[in-house]
Amino acid sequence: MSNLSLYLLTVTVWGSTWMAIEFQLGVVPPEVSITWRYALASALLFAWCLHRGLPLAFNRRAHRTFLLLGLLLFSLNYILTYYAQAYISSALAAISFSTMLWLNLMNARLFFGTRAGLPVVAGSMLGVVGIAILFLPEVSALSFGDAAVIGMSLAAAGALVASLGNMVSQAAQRDGLPIVQSNAWGMFYGTLLTGLIALIEGKPFVFDTSAAYVGSLAYLAVFGSIVGFGSYLTLLGRIGAGRAGYAMVMFPIVAILISLAAGETAPSWHVLAGVTLVIGGNFLVLKLRDGGQSLSAPPCQEMNFQSLPSRTSTSV
Repeated sequence: MSNLSLYLLTVTVWGSTWMAIEFQLGVVPPEVSITWRYALASALLFAWCLHRGLPLAFNRRAHRTFLLLGLLLFSLNYILTYYAQAYISSALAAISFSTMLWLNLMNARLFFGTRAGLPVVAGSMLGVVGIAILFLPEVSALSFGDAAVIGMSLAAAGALVASLGNMVSQAAQRDGLPIVQSNAWGMFYGTLLTGLIALIEGKPFVFDTSAAYVGSLAYLAVFGSIVGFGSYLTLLGRIGAGRAGYAMVMFPIVAILISLAAGETAPSWHVLAGVTLVIGGNFLVLKLRDGGQSLSAPPCQEMNFQSLPSRTSTSV
């Protein structure tokens, strides 16, 4: 699968998960919802690996990497994000989480010595400004009370944890660990860690049988987790965390377009201006070359989507 296809798939799938997460809040504690989500996702991935005959046996060093992936990408990241959306709207959570773009650039420099060229820096600035303008009403109405500060801080902390998980995945791919099996084991460990955190906190392991909860759980497990992480982490290994991280800025664009199509959001100058700036930044970060690989360049390795479920429906 081409880099462009991977990018569009990631943005389309993950762009809708912010809304799906809202259906997970309420009856079931966030840690327990995350446990159910990744228990289902890891079970499906392991079943797929067995069906395809993909090897699942790895040495201790690899399992340490899988454990770290589970902690950063499939546990703490989501605990922080779910709690953030209990304090602030999904729009403000998306704005806070978009800081992952800058965190990826800084962490890539710190851990891999990767320099961000001028087009990437300029595009990143356009993207963040565009997101702020896109959600101008929410930003203007924001009063920095306790709830807003807590929520945005939690979302930013989730972005930092996720960025560190990106670095672990990039290092794992450089060491030759396959993405699908890494995700299967990482999600398995993430399930155990999140479940342990929930037990320590005394959270009840309940389940909401409502159609909204079950439907959003299935979407988040299959598409938000299996397909989303499969495509994004493959792209990350090909073009680097700095460029791939721009997908985080594109997610709110998908969310706002869905809202416009549903008639929940009215067209306005700030929506048009925000979308224009984000797409302009997207062009600078992902199309122009500065010594790295652009989305239009031939992939440096074949996408191993034969290791992922063949269906690519867009429901979460």
